[in-house]
Amino acid sequence: MCCLFGIYDYRGSLTASQKRRLLSALATASEARGTDATGIAYNSSGRLAIYKRPWPAHLMRFRLPEDTRCIMGHTRMTTQGDEKHNFNNHPFPGMADIPFALAHNGVLYNDKELRREKKLPATKIETDSYVAVQLLEQQDKLGFSAIRRMAEALQGTLTLTILDGRDDLYIVKGNNPMTLYHFPQLGLYAYASTEAVLKKGLKKGLARAERPVEVELNEGEILRIDRQGRRKVETFNTENLYDSRFLFGWLKLSCGGGNDGYVRELKSIAGVYGYTAKDVDTFLSYGMYPEEIEEIMCCGEV
Repeated sequence: MCCLFGIYDYRGSLTASQKRRLLSALATASEARGTDATGIAYNSSGRLAIYKRPWPAHLMRFRLPEDTRCIMGHTRMTTQGDEKHNFNNHPFPGMADIPFALAHNGVLYNDKELRREKKLPATKIETDSYVAVQLLEQQDKLGFSAIRRMAEALQGTLTLTILDGRDDLYIVKGNNPMTLYHFPQLGLYAYASTEAVLKKGLKKGLARAERPVEVELNEGEILRIDRQGRRKVETFNTENLYDSRFLFGWLKLSCGGGNDGYVRELKSIAGVYGYTAKDVDTFLSYGMYPEEIEEIMCCGEV
């Protein structure tokens, strides 16, 4: 379990100091879903920069140039790939026809299979999420078509964010949560993996802003936001996310078999939200998926 978060100040209404304050507040709120590593990606002076460390978000000090408009962030709770090796942490750099950075919330189950099938190059990066970067790089051109093919090849749980060198921000909404708010008067978007995290970050980092408008994000959508704040949506097929082998894995887990990191993580943070590890087991016995349990714990509803 991890957290995606970020802001898009497409009108340049906020100063660098205000953006840092808001970003830090969102990142710290995102610690509820991961404290093993924190990272951000942004464009400045025509270059895509990534800054990440194997630290919890509250220890990070973000230095944003004045010309930065969009910042894409991630807090990590490790499931695969030692966070102490910083190359295993998000966001990951990639290069198609343009540089890009990618961050993922979820767990992928066919990353090794895809590396064999697609003959993807060997890499020292151990994180399952990195296969999404390699699939995009293999297509040589970043855009809706490439992102669609990448997303449709993956099995497991996912929501992805991708920031390219043009400052186009893509949100790939799979079967993991994401909440996006728009502040039209400010010319600002803000997002986080759950509404609870987003509200907490905004309360501390942007307390006096206008009332936001929530942008609807549906499973199977790819949303792009450009430098003018314009939105465009295309879709992808999510059937592969629910491959029978994936569902069987969760069935084994809910019956007491398996050793899935996601459920261990849910149990480890249950106390923060007033639940216990036993409560997580009870929800699983009812046939609920871990994503549904997480939404109940974090937000009080599915």
